[in-house]
Amino acid sequence: MTSVPQGTKLTITLPDDFHHHFRDGPATANVLAHITKQFGRAIAMPNLKPPVTTADAALKYRDHLISNLPEKLPDGSFEPLMTLYLTDNTTDEEIRKAHATGFVKACKYYPAGATTNSDAGVTDVKKTYPALRAMAELGMILCIHSEVSTPGIDIFDREPVFIEEIIKPLVEDMPSLKIVMEHISTKEAVEYVKSAPDNVKASITCHHLLYNRNSLLVGGIKPHFYCLPILKRETHREALLGAATSGSNKFFLGTDSAPHPVENKETSCGCAGIYTAHAALELYAEAFESVGALDKLEGFCSFYGADHYGLPRNTGRTITLEKKEWTVPDKYEFGKSVLVPLRAGDVVQWSIVE
Repeated sequence: MTSVPQGTKLTITLPDDFHHHFRDGPATANVLAHITKQFGRAIAMPNLKPPVTTADAALKYRDHLISNLPEKLPDGSFEPLMTLYLTDNTTDEEIRKAHATGFVKACKYYPAGATTNSDAGVTDVKKTYPALRAMAELGMILCIHSEVSTPGIDIFDREPVFIEEIIKPLVEDMPSLKIVMEHISTKEAVEYVKSAPDNVKASITCHHLLYNRNSLLVGGIKPHFYCLPILKRETHREALLGAATSGSNKFFLGTDSAPHPVENKETSCGCAGIYTAHAALELYAEAFESVGALDKLEGFCSFYGADHYGLPRNTGRTITLEKKEWTVPDKYEFGKSVLVPLRAGDVVQWSIVE
C-alpha cells in the first residue's frame, strides 16, 4: 500500500457522479447538500415510489431536485441528469418523448426484484427491445443493474450469471446501444467489460474499491455495509481496483450512494444501500492512493463517464483535494430521521479544500 505525505494537494477537473440516489420528499435536500460540494452533474436514479417511468414524471422529479438545491449554490453549478425506469411496457414513443425533453439522458434497467424498489422492473429483456431500439437510434444510454434475480441463484453469483444470460445476448442483438454496467462488483465483470465492444462500459463505486465481504460479515453483521451488488471476496475488490486505476476509459465513477433512514437499516430485514455522498471523492482518492495511482484519478472521476454519455467535460471547473484527515460524524440528518454514513465515527484520509 502506497501513501503520499500529509498536506499533498491534488486539483482535478470537477467530476460527475453517474449513479446517485437522491430519494424523494424532504430528505432530498439533505442529500443535495452533500453531493453538490463534490460533483457538477449526477445521474438521478428513478427507483422512487412510484418509479419514474414517464417523461412527465422525470420532469416533475427534476423540478423537485432543482427546488431542493442548497440556497447558496451558484446558479447552474449543479445539474441533475434524469433517467426513466424501464419496464416491460415502456414504449418507443415514451423514449422519444423523454429524449425530446433534453433532460432525460438514460433509462435504467432493474431486473424485477433485484434491489430496492425494483418490483416494477423488467421480467424479460426481450419485452424491452422496442424501447431499446429507439434508445440506440437516439443515442440514449442504457444503465443496467447487472444481476439476475432468479430464485435459487446464489447472491454472490448473480452478476456473472447476468453477464452470460442477459448482457452478452443483448450486446449482440443491439450493437449500437450504449450501455453502462453499473456498480460492477466482480472479477468476471471487469474481464467482460475489458473485452466487450466500445459501446459497453462500467461504473464502479468507492465502497466496492475499498471493502470486501469481511467488512459486512466478520465479527457480526454490519448493516451499514450491506449493499447490492453485495460486497464480494478480496480477489474481486482487487480486480475492481486494478480496472479503476488502469487508465482505461472503460471504467468510470458512479457512487451508487444510497441513503436509508437508520431504522430501515438497523432492523431484522434491513435495506440494501451504502451512503457515501458525504465523502465520495475523498474515498475514491484513498483507493487510488493505495496503489499509487492518483495520476489516474481525474480520468476516472471527471472524463470517461462524461465522454461515454456524450456530455462535455467540466472544462474550466476544478476541485482540490488535500491529504488531510477528518472524522465522519456518527449520523447525518435525513428528512425526519437520520442516516448512518460510511465511515461513521471514523477517519477519512483526504479532504476537499473549500
